[in-house]
Amino acid sequence: RRVAITARIDIFSAALHQTGLHEMRHLTMQTGGHMVLADAFATTLFKQSYQMLFAKNDKGEHKMGFNINVEVKTTRELKVAGALGPCFSLQRKTPNVSDTEIGIGGTNAWQLCSGDPTTTLAIFFEVSSQQGQPPAGGRGAVQFISQYQHINGTKRIRVTTLARHWADPIANIQHVAAGFDQELSAALMARIAVNRNETDNDGPDVLRWLDRMLIRLCQKFGDFQKEDSNSFKFPDNFTLYPQFMFHLRRSMFLQVFNNSPDETAYYRHKLMKEDVSNSMIMIQPYLYSYSFSGPPEPVLLDSVSIVPDRILLMDTFFHIVIYHGDTIAKWIEKKYHEDPSHENFRQLLQAPIDDAQEILATRFPMPRYVNCVHGDSQSRFLFAKVNPSQTHNTMYGYSQEGAGASVLTEDVSLQVFMEHLKKLAVANTS
Repeated sequence: RRVAITARIDIFSAALHQTGLHEMRHLTMQTGGHMVLADAFATTLFKQSYQMLFAKNDKGEHKMGFNINVEVKTTRELKVAGALGPCFSLQRKTPNVSDTEIGIGGTNAWQLCSGDPTTTLAIFFEVSSQQGQPPAGGRGAVQFISQYQHINGTKRIRVTTLARHWADPIANIQHVAAGFDQELSAALMARIAVNRNETDNDGPDVLRWLDRMLIRLCQKFGDFQKEDSNSFKFPDNFTLYPQFMFHLRRSMFLQVFNNSPDETAYYRHKLMKEDVSNSMIMIQPYLYSYSFSGPPEPVLLDSVSIVPDRILLMDTFFHIVIYHGDTIAKWIEKKYHEDPSHENFRQLLQAPIDDAQEILATRFPMPRYVNCVHGDSQSRFLFAKVNPSQTHNTMYGYSQEGAGASVLTEDVSLQVFMEHLKKLAVANTS
């Protein structure tokens, strides 16, 4: 009924117990609404998120549009398979609609009750040609027609037309590879995986499907000799994609253990709605290092980055975590930062806090802020996300200088994951 009158439903849940977000998730997703999860209505997380919902731009207008219609037109070689995002189908079955459905299919037009600057739809296509062969020569074109009502009451239409040359996936595989965007592909695969998990309700099967898709990609675009995993090489614009899939497999979108149904619904809702940049932060969080050796710098999301004399800032989109290494924590305990003769140390402690405040002030919904030191319970937010290249089962641990911290987990590391992937990709099997 809400969809019929294009009314958006936003849900703010602030309680320590379950409130039913999991059961109500379709209300917000299909109407393009927001979902915010907090511990209590008195928290800064709720208050600031609620205020940001009604934030205005430089012209004094709310950053939102209403009654959004998106129509997709294509040349005859392309068919529309479906869309994934905060939308519902307008049931327009045209000749360019594919019989294969991905997400909300069977139509070439969708409607969103509302949208904001970061709202996105993932639209999927299928190449339709004779005998399964790609069209010879020429160009394939896609046109997106978006109509919406602006906050000031005016109706606006935006038309975007794209045209690309066709390439033979066998004879000109290098041309196909050149157009690969690994960040966008990871975000799209994440949406498909979440959708399959929601519809099929079979987590292990979705992980196996992700593995099969990754192996097929390696076999299609990798350069290798049969049965020689050491010879495997990826083009430059493919090299990060396997680690994106590694972190996606470990993420809270597919691993629901230790998360409540409401938390899982909240995380998945944001992934299905946000743009590529924010989606990549969710899939593979950003990790920054602060130390006396130089200015702040991005470091590997790996346990080797957790060293005693370093402060780390991790952005997972849902959490902002500031972690102080063991040595830094001892200096804080001795209150060196309060001594005027250690002004550099005080500035070092303040730098990640200032950067975190910039993120907290601009992101919607406001992330949870976690400030922790080595060894306390809150540090689990960091250890759960990093690649466990060193675990409690390895020979070297945190006590080795510069060796990084060991992670208490049975998960395989990215290195083991890549070695196994290469072996499967070069195997002389179909």
